[in-house]
Amino acid sequence: MSKVTMLRRSAGAVQEVLQGQRERALAAFLPQGFSTASLSSVASSQNVATESSASAGTAAAASVGTSEEGVVGSLKQRFLWRVVKSSLLIAATGAVGGAAYVTYSYDVDSVEQKLSALKSSISKLTFDESNLLDKLRSTVYATTLGAAVSVADFYVETRKNLEDQIRGIAAPSSSKLLPDLLPQERGAFTVVLDLNETLVYSDWKRDRGWRTFKRPGVEAFLEQLAQYYELVVYTDQLNFYVDPILEKLDQKGCIRYRLSRDATQYINGKHLRDLEKLNRDPTHVIYLSGHAKDTTLQPENALPIKPWKLEPDDTVLLDMLPFLEFVARQRPADIRPVLASYDGLDIPTEFRERTKELQR
Repeated sequence: MSKVTMLRRSAGAVQEVLQGQRERALAAFLPQGFSTASLSSVASSQNVATESSASAGTAAAASVGTSEEGVVGSLKQRFLWRVVKSSLLIAATGAVGGAAYVTYSYDVDSVEQKLSALKSSISKLTFDESNLLDKLRSTVYATTLGAAVSVADFYVETRKNLEDQIRGIAAPSSSKLLPDLLPQERGAFTVVLDLNETLVYSDWKRDRGWRTFKRPGVEAFLEQLAQYYELVVYTDQLNFYVDPILEKLDQKGCIRYRLSRDATQYINGKHLRDLEKLNRDPTHVIYLSGHAKDTTLQPENALPIKPWKLEPDDTVLLDMLPFLEFVARQRPADIRPVLASYDGLDIPTEFRERTKELQR
C-alpha cells in the first residue's frame, strides 16, 4: 500500500471521529425527539430553500430586466410615433399653407405656366451616369421633383373643377342686370360706381369692431352726378353689407340701382364686374373705381381713381366732377377712346391742361 493511500485513509478516519463528536455535542443541546438526522434534514431543507430563493431572485431579476426592456421599447415606439405624427402635421400644414398662398396669389393659368416651365426644366436635367453617387443623387432628385409635379397637377385639376362649379353657382342668373331705359332716356350715359375704397372705407378695430366711413365729398359728388348720369353701384360685397351702407349714404336717392356679389362673374378666384350684362350701350358706360382695371371684364370702360384709405384731406371725387360734367354735356359717340387718351395720367390735372389749351 502506498503512502498516499495510507494518508487518505487516516484523514477519512479523523473526519469520521470529528463528525461523531460534533453530532454527540449537538444532541446534548437538542430537545428530545429531535435527532441528528432531523438536523441533517433541516440543513438540507435550508439549503433547498436557499437555492429556491436564489432561483426566485434570479427569475425576478430576469423578469425585471424583461419588463425594463419592454418599457424602453414602448417609450421608443411612442417617441418614433410622435416624430412621425409631428412630421406629418408639419408637412400637411405646409401643403395647406402653400396651396392657400398659391390660390390667393396666382390664377390657374399662371400656375399652369409655372408648372409647365418646371416640367421643361426637369426634362432638361443631365447627370454624370458614370459616377455611382451622382447617379443615386439624380435618381432621388428626379423622383422628388416627379412627386412634386404630380401633387401640383392634382392641385391644378382640383382647383379647376372647384372654380368651374363655383362659377356656375356664382354667375349672374340673368343676362340683363338692369331694366331697359325709358324712351326719353335713350342715349344717356351711365356711371357705374364701386363701393369699397371708392365711396366708403370699412375699418375694423378690436375695441369697436367694424365701422364704415364716408369718403370726403361723396354726398355732393353723388348729388351733382345724378343730374347728368344714371348712377349704379356695382360691388362684389353681399347684399346684407351693401344695403345698410347705401341707405345712410344716399338718403336723397341719387343712386338708381344697386348690384351686389350675385351680379358679378367669378373668374380665377375674383368677383369681376361684367359691364356687358348691364343692358346698356357699352359706348356710354363709365366704370369709376379705386381698383377699376382689376375688377372689371371691360377695362376699356374703366375710369381709375386713387383708392381712399381714410386720408382726411382727400378731394379726388370732387376733383373728378369737371371732367365728368364735360363728358355729359359733350356726349361723345364712344366714351372708350376718350378714357384711353387719359390712361396712366392724373385725369383732373390733365383735363385742366387740355381745357386751357383749348381756350388758347
